[in-house]
Amino acid sequence: MPSIKNYQKALLIALPLALSACGDDDTREVIVEVEVPAPVPTPVDVSYEVTVTNLTNGQPVSPPAIVLHTEGTLWALGEVPSVALERIAEEGTSDEFLTLGTVSAGGDGPITPGNNQTISVTIQDITNAKLTIAAMLGNTNDTFSGLSAWDLSQLEVGDSWTTNSPAYDAGTEKNTESAETVPGPAAGGEGFNPTRDDTGFISMHPGVVSADDGLSTSALTVDHKFDNPVIRIKITRTE
Repeated sequence: MPSIKNYQKALLIALPLALSACGDDDTREVIVEVEVPAPVPTPVDVSYEVTVTNLTNGQPVSPPAIVLHTEGTLWALGEVPSVALERIAEEGTSDEFLTLGTVSAGGDGPITPGNNQTISVTIQDITNAKLTIAAMLGNTNDTFSGLSAWDLSQLEVGDSWTTNSPAYDAGTEKNTESAETVPGPAAGGEGFNPTRDDTGFISMHPGVVSADDGLSTSALTVDHKFDNPVIRIKITRTE
């Protein structure tokens, strides 16, 4: 029995045959099944623009990491953060985090207070990918903000969606705010440290104390304090 494939039936008309028995021409219609490979579909680009706006007064936001993936979550409240997320939360580097999905894109430099940055990302043939974003608040120990596994199937071409995101504590480093441990311009201290000495799970950030409010060892001032939300995210499907 022929297998289930794409076939094209070709009708071949045989040339007149000289039959020696009767001497008459005999034209026969012969049906030949020719296997034709299935056409390879042209990949369809599904593209998005993601705009991240810094809503804080004195916190630089690290270049946002934009990751499109099809399964699970890359971070979530109450969960143990991956080392890739820890690197973002402690020093703002996203190289490892950007390898976790199907496609990804990183920002171009930090976003200063009041400014924004738009990042484009394209995936092929998939309209129901999940979008995850992560970026550090630079003048902290391990604070980050972002979006976790947002379902992009909600957007048609031309649609946009905007949300505000709070500050999260990665739970990988104590919030000492010291000059030795805050990597941002307020202190210039250490970035990523593989030793974890805090809660060990992601939680809502309690906020910065600062030296002005009584934490004598803090390298931060009242200007570095923040209220939620800390970033605004706008997602637009462009194709």
